[in-house]
Amino acid sequence: MTRYVALFGSINVGGNRVTMADLRWAFEREGLTGLETVVASGNLLFDYDDRPLDGLEDLFSHVMLDRFDIKSFVAVRDRAAIAEAVEGNPFTGIGADNQVHTLFLERQPDQAAFDKLVADQAARGLEKFAIGNRCIYIDFVEGVGDSKLSSAFLERRLGCRGTARNVRSIARILAKMS
Repeated sequence: MTRYVALFGSINVGGNRVTMADLRWAFEREGLTGLETVVASGNLLFDYDDRPLDGLEDLFSHVMLDRFDIKSFVAVRDRAAIAEAVEGNPFTGIGADNQVHTLFLERQPDQAAFDKLVADQAARGLEKFAIGNRCIYIDFVEGVGDSKLSSAFLERRLGCRGTARNVRSIARILAKMS
């Protein structure tokens, strides 16, 4: 069995409230084992045998819609991918841990789309970006709350969905996966 984390987007924001106990319960009913939540923002650790992961993110999204009436993008990653998100983030240790994020994406972003995102956002704010493996790294220099950068803007520019976690949350997830 391999340990994975499901990173749920749109959980416990904008009225989409789900307790972590209810989240675990919903996926226990799907037959997943080793369920554990980390931080109350939709991070679910689970064990999964070495079957292909194809369709697993869609299954998680379907369960969220079916059980909680929440439309959610879900990124599933193994320990190696989470470790890479920690080690590969060039802004870690430079920006504040709560302002430096990894946006986990449904697929690898196109370099031209990423370059357009960077150019378009330069006129809107001081955020810094770097591209990673099925993710981008963002330093919200002036703070997340004051940023004009939105999920909708990111999705339009990159052509794919994602869900973000700050450095602190990712470090806690990684520690629990070890």
